[in-house]
Amino acid sequence: MSFQATVRHTDDIAVIDLEGRLTLGDASIALRNTIVELIAQGERKILLNLTDLSYLDSAGMGEMCAAYTSVTNVGGEVKLICTDGKIHDQMEVTKLSTVIADYPDEDTAARSFRREPTKVSR
Repeated sequence: MSFQATVRHTDDIAVIDLEGRLTLGDASIALRNTIVELIAQGERKILLNLTDLSYLDSAGMGEMCAAYTSVTNVGGEVKLICTDGKIHDQMEVTKLSTVIADYPDEDTAARSFRREPTKVSR
């Protein structure tokens, strides 16, 4: 199965539905180009939906890290929807889940973008 990255919007969140195999080559380039385009359009809340991702290699993980860095450097946030056992296990083993927050479903992930900032008491 080839890779597809389809962008849709839920309120002010750009959701990128990833489908197929996110690997070195055309797939990782497609994700990179999608992120670059969204940043150029002013998007700052990006949700990567990994639900239909069938395979993820180290290059794909690296591209997700690069997306996280690019978006946070412009003041944005990247979060993940990760429900597949195998993909989720990879996120845990590589500790990527400690860098990029992942959620079990889209509603929970979307709500996390809308949370109130934590107030610091002095």
